[in-house]
Amino acid sequence: MSTQVHANLTDEQVRQISDDLGEPEWLLETRLEALEALDDLDMPDVIRTPGRDWTSLHELDFESFVDPLNWAEEKDQVGPDDVEVLSWTAALESHEELVREHFGSIVPTQENYLTALSTALFSTGTVVYVPEGVDAEDVTIRTEMNSQSLFNYTLVVTEESSSVTILERQSTGNAEHSSAESRAAEPRDSETDVDGERYYSGIVEIVAGENSNVQYGSLQNLSEDSYNFTCKRADAGTYATVNWIEGNIGSQLTKTETSTELTGDGSETQIVGAFFGHNDQHFDLDVKVWHRAEHTTADLVTRGVTDDVARSVYEGVQDVGRDAWDTSSYQRENTLMLSDESEADASPKLIINNHDTEASHSATVGQIDEEDLLYMTSRGVSPRLARNMLVEGFFVPVMEEIAVEEFREDLEELVRARLH
Repeated sequence: MSTQVHANLTDEQVRQISDDLGEPEWLLETRLEALEALDDLDMPDVIRTPGRDWTSLHELDFESFVDPLNWAEEKDQVGPDDVEVLSWTAALESHEELVREHFGSIVPTQENYLTALSTALFSTGTVVYVPEGVDAEDVTIRTEMNSQSLFNYTLVVTEESSSVTILERQSTGNAEHSSAESRAAEPRDSETDVDGERYYSGIVEIVAGENSNVQYGSLQNLSEDSYNFTCKRADAGTYATVNWIEGNIGSQLTKTETSTELTGDGSETQIVGAFFGHNDQHFDLDVKVWHRAEHTTADLVTRGVTDDVARSVYEGVQDVGRDAWDTSSYQRENTLMLSDESEADASPKLIINNHDTEASHSATVGQIDEEDLLYMTSRGVSPRLARNMLVEGFFVPVMEEIAVEEFREDLEELVRARLH
């Protein structure tokens, strides 16, 4: 079934975005093709458990809160001197062939309605290019959305025997400007609020070259009137390592996929996730790894909390291909419900097509152990403090897996703030 929820989009809008960014003709054509394809594309798959579809993207009123031309943001893109951390326009000026080779190579531009929408309308982005043999840390990308909608794109390319650590943050401000010219000419007006619901779209593609190492952390703390769609995928070459860290705290609804395709022999990936939902937040979390080569290793670890009437659903897929000899693949997901009204479900899956595989998966959903709570309160700890301490302790196994200290400290602070 095709989806048509955006009859108000036009070629002229797409051409204006591309022209403002100074893009080459091939990229404009890619955008226009994605726009034309929208009428024939479905929404991305949502997680289904027996008897229930947890998330309905068809009910979202995209026309009311996606405004492709009136985008505004505050963005910091910082990295060491030996790594190129470039805005989208700068990357096209200095590395057009690199961008052309890899743009849409991992996340197909017309995979579904929302990836095509993002391809047609993305107006901001970052390209991180790590040359051969360079070891880099402290690449920081901070995006503050100050408009009704924002479409963001991130491309990371690492050459042979290089490494990089990237921390990308998404948050929501309250400023609004009406054009590219006003964004450049006028100071940000923090008194101006954006009315109504918002939409943030983020596509991330990581191309990890031979024997390279990428650590990519994403910390999402959008306002709770925002809808958040993100698709983050990596291709890991021979002996390459791609480690993802996913923190989801904000938004009203988050639909996200984080995945790695292990295409090179000896490649590895770890996907660490943490989320904390309260009020009526909804998280639809999709984690995947594809083992496509020999001697590959994957470790998927996610922990989350739901409170009030928040809902979460998690699906983790470990797909072992026919040629993936000597595979090691592990998955653990645990969700803690703090209220009787909150909901959570998890669906871990193993798809194994090679017998030379060591793999396991597990998932749990439950509430705070009453005996633990009784033990603490009987020793003078107040019920509220005892609960908070148990929740913070619940996240410890995930926090211990986060190698990026700044990310770990930021996430711990956000969890602590939500509890108190």
